[in-house]
Amino acid sequence: MTVWLEFEKPVLELEQKIQELREHATEHGVGAEREIAELEKKAEGMRREIYAQLTRYQRVQIARHPKRPYSLDYIHACFSGFDELHGDRHFADDPAIVGGLAWLEKRAVMVIGQQKGRDTKENLLRRFGMPNPEGYRKALRLMQLANRFHVPIVTLVDTPGAYPGLGAEERGQAEAIAVNLREMATFEVPILTVVIGEGGSGGALAIAVADRVLMFEHSVYSVISPEGCASILWRDGKQGAKAAEALRLAAPDLEALDIVDGVLPEPLGGAHRDPATAAATLKAALIENLDALSGVSGPERVRLRAARFRRLGVFRETAG
Repeated sequence: MTVWLEFEKPVLELEQKIQELREHATEHGVGAEREIAELEKKAEGMRREIYAQLTRYQRVQIARHPKRPYSLDYIHACFSGFDELHGDRHFADDPAIVGGLAWLEKRAVMVIGQQKGRDTKENLLRRFGMPNPEGYRKALRLMQLANRFHVPIVTLVDTPGAYPGLGAEERGQAEAIAVNLREMATFEVPILTVVIGEGGSGGALAIAVADRVLMFEHSVYSVISPEGCASILWRDGKQGAKAAEALRLAAPDLEALDIVDGVLPEPLGGAHRDPATAAATLKAALIENLDALSGVSGPERVRLRAARFRRLGVFRETAG
């Protein structure tokens, strides 16, 4: 079932007319190919117009779309021989983070991603993609394993943020994230991160201290969610659209500020409209970037990674 966002409603109305015309033509045995083709062309033009002028908050809505491909969707589409590994060897396994060894064409990689659920039951299990400390410790364990055996690391970011529950704080959420940041900065193997949906706060950064950070065209990456920002600044979480504009969390913003190193195009209407094409784009980008990163020595890679993050913090002032 297609899920339509509010700003897509004009296209939905046309799509419904097209469907009604098709059903009428089939039921009465009349030809309506010309009329249907004209309506489809009009719907395509309208969709292009809408997606050419998206607001930042509309991009947030697309990044959160319930039909958008998640980490496991991309893992199964882009990699072969995926062998999922579980547990942090301290407390428990966290289903909000998945990871394991896999093949990317002929290259062995350690792939790790944040995973949301498709229905209520799975979302409760995976906490809507918000990891507990054991999730980050599991990710760290897998990355340490990859570093020990000289296997490149690929991480897929898709989380509103780290889980804010009492148990998570009792088990050291902030410490787990901080250790990941420190340790990822020292690994000598290539690390490639792709933001595939939401990239929220330290919960995202905890698996994103990478040599290169890419993001999909309609994904977002920010220090805080728009609603959380609005709650702090204006005591009103409903002003998320206003906060999104101030946060500059969209892919074009982040590429212009050199926070991400590249933006991957999505099919018209978002990755959920054509997951196979989105997966093919991701796979090609992973191969290209890992090839580029493979010719650097370990110590030099660590130096370049540190230099990359030290360059962050550039800002531009605007008049008014």
